[in-house]
Amino acid sequence: MTALDFSTILPELLLAVYAMAALMAGAYFGKDGIAKPILWATVAILLIGGMYVGFADRPDQTAFFGMFNDDAFARFAKVTILVSAAAVLAMSADYMDRQGLMRFEYPILIALASIGMMMMVSAGDLLSLYMGLELQSLSLYVIAAMRRESAKSAEAGLKYFVLGALSSGMLLYGASLVYGFAGTTNFEGIFSTIGGGQMPLGLLFGLVFLLVGLAFKVSAVPFHMWTPDVYEGAPTPVTAFLATAPKVAAMALIARLMFDAFGNVPGDWGQIIAALAVLSMFLGSIAGIGQRNIKRLMAYSSIAHMGFALVGLAAGTAYGVQAMLLYMAIYAVMNVGTFAFILSMERDGRPVTDLDSLNRFSTTEPLKSFAVLFLMFSLAGVPPFLGFFAKFGVLSAAVQAGMSWLAVAGVVASVIGAFYYLRIVYYMFFGAESDGVESRMGLAQYLALVVPAAALLLGAVTMLGIDDAAATAAQSLVGPEATLSDAGVEGAGPEVSGVAPAETVVE
Repeated sequence: MTALDFSTILPELLLAVYAMAALMAGAYFGKDGIAKPILWATVAILLIGGMYVGFADRPDQTAFFGMFNDDAFARFAKVTILVSAAAVLAMSADYMDRQGLMRFEYPILIALASIGMMMMVSAGDLLSLYMGLELQSLSLYVIAAMRRESAKSAEAGLKYFVLGALSSGMLLYGASLVYGFAGTTNFEGIFSTIGGGQMPLGLLFGLVFLLVGLAFKVSAVPFHMWTPDVYEGAPTPVTAFLATAPKVAAMALIARLMFDAFGNVPGDWGQIIAALAVLSMFLGSIAGIGQRNIKRLMAYSSIAHMGFALVGLAAGTAYGVQAMLLYMAIYAVMNVGTFAFILSMERDGRPVTDLDSLNRFSTTEPLKSFAVLFLMFSLAGVPPFLGFFAKFGVLSAAVQAGMSWLAVAGVVASVIGAFYYLRIVYYMFFGAESDGVESRMGLAQYLALVVPAAALLLGAVTMLGIDDAAATAAQSLVGPEATLSDAGVEGAGPEVSGVAPAETVVE
C-alpha cells in the first residue's frame, strides 16, 4: 500500500472518519439535542463529498492492487449516490421531528451505507465488492426497523435481513465458484481467464449465482419478494432512501462486474439480464395496478424501473451503459421528488398513504399538485419529460444491439404501467370528494419536491449536462468500443450524445 492508494480512497476515508466522529459525539452528548445537528452536518458532508468527486480532475486509476477503481464510471455513480442520500436526509428532517423518530444514529447509518455504496461502484475484486455490499446492507437492515414500536417496521426489517442474508449467501457461493475455476477474485484476472470467450461450466454457474445475489439488491423479478413489504413497513424516509441511492449503486455494481470481469462473454450474461428485465418490467407494471397504498405502489414502480434499466445493460454496448446510467440518475431525481410529497401526506398529524386520500388535492394545493403531475408523467414516460428520454435511451440501446423484441416488450410494459401513475393524477384533479389529506412541508422538503419536478421538464432541453458525463463514464467502463451480444447487428446506428454504438464482435 502506498500514499497514492490512500489518496485514491480519500472521499470514502473522510466520510468514514466523519461517521465515527459523529457516532462518538452522539454517544457522548446524548441522543436528544445532537440528532438534528448531526443530520444537517451529514447532509453537508455528503454534498461536499459529491462535489469533490464530481469536480475532481484526475486520470482513471486503481488502488490496493486492483481492488479499487477510481474512474469516470465510478465517479458518475458516486455523485448520484451522494446527492441522492443528501437530498433524502434533508427532506426527511421535518418528518422525523414530527413523528418522534429523530435519532442521531439515522444519519450516521445513512453515511455508512453511502460508504458501502461508493465501495461497490469502485470494486475491482470480488472481495472488495462483498465488503462494500455488506456495509451498505447491514446499515439498511437497521434503519428499516428503526420504528421499534411498529410491528410493520419490525417485520420489514426482519424480512429485509433474512432475504438479504439469503442473497448474500448466493453471492458468496457464486464468488467461490468463480474463484475455484478462475483461480483469482480480481476482475481483471477473471477477464483474462476467459479471454478466449469460452467459459467453463462451473464459471458459468458462478456467474449465475453472482447475478442472482445482485438481482435481490435491485429488486429484479423473481427476486423482488421483499420489496413491497419493506417499502410499506419501513419509515417513509427510509423507504425514500431504499428507492434511490442503493438502487443506483447495485445497478452500477452489476455493470462493473459484467464488463470488467465477464466482458468477453456478453452472450452468456446478456441473456440472463434480458430475462430479468422482461420479468421485472411486466410484473412491476401489472402488479402495481391493484395497489391502494402509495408506498407499495412505489415498490412495484421501482421493480418495473429496474427492469427498464436492465434493458440498457442487456444491450452490452457503451451506448447501453450510458443509457442505463442516465436512466438511474433520472430515476433517482424522480423518486426524490415523489417521496418528498409522500412524506408530507398527513391527516390529523398522522401519516396517510392510501391513494383515496389524494382526491381533489389540487383544489387546496394547486402548485404541489402540478409538481406531482410532472413527477408522475415523467415516471410514466410521457414526453416531453426527462422520464421519456430515459426510457427512449434504454429502448434505443436494445434496438441498436439487435434486441428489438426487448424494446417492444419495454414499450408494452410502459403503456401498462402508465395506468397507475395517471390514476394518481386523476385522483388529485378529478377525484371524488373525500376527507382529503394535509400536506405539511419544511423548506428543504418543499425544494425536494419542486426542484426535481422543474428539472424533469426543463432538463428535457439540455439533459442538464448529465448525458455527456454518462457518455464519458460508459466509455471509461466499456472502452472505446462496445461489445454486442451474439444477436447484434453490424454498424449499430447513429452516434448519440458522444457515444457511438460499436460494431458487432462475431464470436
